Amino acid sequence: MQNSIIVITGASAGIGAALAEVVHARGAVPVLAARRQDRLADVALRSGNALTLVADVTSRAAVQQVVRDVLAAHGRIDVWVNNVGQGISRPPSELTDEDIDQVMRVNVMSALYGMQEVLPHFKARGRGHIVNVSSMLGRIPFATFRSAYCAAKHFLNALTTTFRAEVQATHPEIQISLVSPGVVRTEFGVNALHGGPDSRQLPHSQSAEEVATVIADVIASRRADVYTRAGAAAQIASYYATLGEDPSRA
Repeated sequence: MQNSIIVITGASAGIGAALAEVVHARGAVPVLAARRQDRLADVALRSGNALTLVADVTSRAAVQQVVRDVLAAHGRIDVWVNNVGQGISRPPSELTDEDIDQVMRVNVMSALYGMQEVLPHFKARGRGHIVNVSSMLGRIPFATFRSAYCAAKHFLNALTTTFRAEVQATHPEIQISLVSPGVVRTEFGVNALHGGPDSRQLPHSQSAEEVATVIADVIASRRADVYTRAGAAAQIASYYATLGEDPSRA
């Protein structure tokens, strides 16, 4: 990771801000992209005076500009972390067209733009690494009030896997990793569309620093699919095994 140029979207707070500090401490050079300039400046001070780029990455044009700016400043990109996300609190029977459009724009399109726009640079170099930050709700849709968010993260998971398969068929040194946290103590809950519980008050949560450490380990190891909590894979297997049980044998 030493001297690696690591672009982090959604870097002004939460997991993204924590990741900037972690990778800087490990010798990497973070680049911070987010909408809030004041918060970016604070994170940059804690991350080796990292380059900050004010950008709304739900816009393809903004993502294209981020790629150009990073290449102009550093000459290369080694890792691109798609970390932008937003929750939504609404049961599936009440979802509107606008709800779906917004949750897909933030949680899926931002990542797709990042993957597509950095890919030509990675192909030209023959190597690169994309990390998509998903959620356990992209594996187990057990939170009814997070219905659209669950669906968006399922979409992101499938997109990540198929993108990896396509790219690695011709460029095996380009890795696309998926990281799935559970509940994280950030402003995610209070920033959800239509309100919702404060993630910082929920039980069985992880700190943003814990999750950032896992993501940094994924950058170092280039593993393809990682959960941030021990026992997550077993929890998922148990959930789907229960769905497949024959009630008459219970």
